Amino acid sequence: MIEKQAVGEKAAQFVEDGMIVGLGTGSTAYYTIVKLGERVKNGLNIKAVPTSQKTEELARKLGIPIVTLADVEYIDIAIDGADEVDSELSLIKGGGGALLREKMIAYAAKRFIVIADSKKIVKTLGAFPLPVEVIRFGWEMTAKHIRSAGCVPQLRLLDDHTPFITDNGNYILDCHFSEIENPAVLEKQLTMIPGVVESGLFVGMTEEVITVQNQEVHTIKK
Repeated sequence: MIEKQAVGEKAAQFVEDGMIVGLGTGSTAYYTIVKLGERVKNGLNIKAVPTSQKTEELARKLGIPIVTLADVEYIDIAIDGADEVDSELSLIKGGGGALLREKMIAYAAKRFIVIADSKKIVKTLGAFPLPVEVIRFGWEMTAKHIRSAGCVPQLRLLDDHTPFITDNGNYILDCHFSEIENPAVLEKQLTMIPGVVESGLFVGMTEEVITVQNQEVHTIKK
């Protein structure tokens, strides 16, 4: 069983006719989007708010109607992946660089479903580098301030060694912590630093995670 496909397609089952759906970004969310594209082709009536340009391109290709946050009052359900999920259902997200839009869409959603293969479920966050989106102006100074939080921040680079640029025109600092014992405190600490746009910590936003346990799709609820 391909775990990412199993949990991604399972989450698509929760989408109902007439819903406004937040579409996540990443390799697991891909399977949700593809399944929703099949359902739309078969008559499902939904509108979708994408979390990235890449997701928007895929959705349009599959015939899923697209709207923006400005077009809606709320989102019925948002479905997105995670890079790590801890025992309290706090998340690290942003491996794909879309953390700001992902957090905005999750915050606007009445229901936020996280999809993650079994390798993403951890006891404590921190093995995966925490992405932090920062503005380009003075990013070196911002990195110094972030370092004081107890990590080693590294500017995300592309294969050609040029900086990765987010859909919002910003940089990403991948911050290496040995362990994040208190995600809520760290989230507040990081967002207080001038130059930080948003961190990839999602704390208190997740009530259910679809994952795989013992080769079976399983839902963890808070």
